[in-house]
Amino acid sequence: MSAGKSVRLFLADGTPGGLLTAEIMNWTGLVVAAPRSDLAALLKRPEATRTGIYILLGDDPSSLGGQMAYIGEGDDVSKRLYQHARSEDQNGKDFWDRAIVLTSKDTNLTKAHARYLESRFITLAMQASRARLTNGTTPPPIVLPEADVSDMEYFIEQAKIVLPVLGVNLFRSPTTTTTVPHTEVAGTRTDSPVFEMTLKKSGITATAQEVDGEFTVIEGSSARLKWTGGEGHSYTSLRAKLEQDGTLVPTPDGSAMRFTRNHVFASPSAAAAIVAGRSANGRTEWLVQGARRTYGQWETEGVEEAMKEEVSNE
Repeated sequence: MSAGKSVRLFLADGTPGGLLTAEIMNWTGLVVAAPRSDLAALLKRPEATRTGIYILLGDDPSSLGGQMAYIGEGDDVSKRLYQHARSEDQNGKDFWDRAIVLTSKDTNLTKAHARYLESRFITLAMQASRARLTNGTTPPPIVLPEADVSDMEYFIEQAKIVLPVLGVNLFRSPTTTTTVPHTEVAGTRTDSPVFEMTLKKSGITATAQEVDGEFTVIEGSSARLKWTGGEGHSYTSLRAKLEQDGTLVPTPDGSAMRFTRNHVFASPSAAAAIVAGRSANGRTEWLVQGARRTYGQWETEGVEEAMKEEVSNE
């Protein structure tokens, strides 16, 4: 059973698209995010002059996640951001349009801590495959005392909670659970049953699960060998990207495609279309494994009861 978390956001200039800070109660970490156009304001903040980690984000239409990213560390993060703000002919970086700074409110992060965090965040980003990293190397984790490692891993876990709230999904790994029944916390489902989609004539079966609000097709699922939905369809480019990056590969007998890793889709219908090789309605195509309930029926479970309770309480 998951415990709730309170994430505190502060919009420094009063606008949702400007500079903001984010923190969790009883966590010593602090996140500051700003668009590149607000870099000057970010550099003036005391948090940016501390030891910490920074993430540069930009668009990359050619990648599956649609983003490029660079992860770095510094004793004074503001100096590193200033260097990256230069043009590429001055050894800067042009691709990014948003900067994220992760530091500590109690200023207890050391250079060694920052190097450990940098290595771990790069590894997590590579495992999640949500963005194309522009880091040239992956530094090995620095050796820290056992207590420090525990503290840094806790820092990472809290950062992985805060960052998605800011729309930064770089480290969200498409993991799934194997339990079929879903659990509820204060009326909110924390995982889903396993869903299955079958194309009987083609001998294709795929499984998926909704975890943390994301619809994920599970590694080992199969998909139609070729796209049959016609050229110019909105999912043809997605299918091509999945084949190019090795997420979809032919089965040994060449009769179908196979998912080599868990993959998060924008919707159940997007997942269904890739599996079927044509346009498909994911709300009806995906069925709860071992039952005849559709994803759409599962999704709206309890809605009628909730409305009846609301009416009876009026």
